Amino acid sequence: MTRFDRTGIKLAHSTLLDWIAKTCTLLNPLYEKLKQEVLQSNYLMMDETTMKVMDKNKKGTTHRGYFWAAQAPPAKLVFFEYQPGRNQQVPQALLSDYKGYLQSDGYSCYETLAVNKDITLLCCMAHARRYFLESEKNDPIRAGYALNVFGRLYDIEREIKDKTTQERKEARQELSKPIWMHFGQWLEENAGMLNEKSTIHKAFAYTMKRYKRLSVYMENGALNIDNNPIEGSIRGIALGRKNFLFCGSHDAAQRSAMLYSFMGTCKLQGINPMVWMVDVLKRINTYPSAQIQELLPHRWKEMQQTEPAL
Repeated sequence: MTRFDRTGIKLAHSTLLDWIAKTCTLLNPLYEKLKQEVLQSNYLMMDETTMKVMDKNKKGTTHRGYFWAAQAPPAKLVFFEYQPGRNQQVPQALLSDYKGYLQSDGYSCYETLAVNKDITLLCCMAHARRYFLESEKNDPIRAGYALNVFGRLYDIEREIKDKTTQERKEARQELSKPIWMHFGQWLEENAGMLNEKSTIHKAFAYTMKRYKRLSVYMENGALNIDNNPIEGSIRGIALGRKNFLFCGSHDAAQRSAMLYSFMGTCKLQGINPMVWMVDVLKRINTYPSAQIQELLPHRWKEMQQTEPAL
């Protein structure tokens, strides 16, 4: 609104909202294609973040809804979906037909997917490290030892980041796995000596419960040591919360999720989202529905590289 005001154009707030709603209706088939492509990946990261939403049934307050994110690191694609809640039914529905690796922060609702033999769960090393970082003042010696272990594992990742998938797997098996196995023994030996109400005990409990899933990345060179990439994709929503504070309705929240999906994927693909959006909106109304996926950011990018300059 402010940008229009500066140019002397006066628009009703309802007019802008109507434009956004109609734009999202136009883009919805493309959003469904993006979601489909992400879920076809054999390696996903998932996370969720809160969003305040206006709800006519809650006068004087807002509803606490959630943006659920799924990112396919190999393809550099991400999509967001709004849901009113944060229960286990959400990932179970989203991933009902999924086959592959799923990396998350260890939130219990993802653990319910372990019954699906087609899904291999792995956890995020950065989250485990964070718990020990928070316990440094409580137990500097044990926390320091653990942080040193995490540091060595991340040093290995930095050294092999430009290697092939097979080379990364071999390095992790040779270098990372022995470190992790020794760390596991150390955790077992020290766990019984801790005060159950202490922050260091919380760090031990978190890591020991997820010990095996934290090491899954060592078995496959295509996997990440942590899910920091998806946390990076979610960061834009956190900034948005500070600016617009809340969504006007549950439908508006889903429209926001759609737009975040496109903007997030453009960022991962190194594309200017405004250039992509303007071009796609010019084309989409008359574009063959059977080929609509060609307008997705990564495929659009390929077209720009092959189309002759006018």
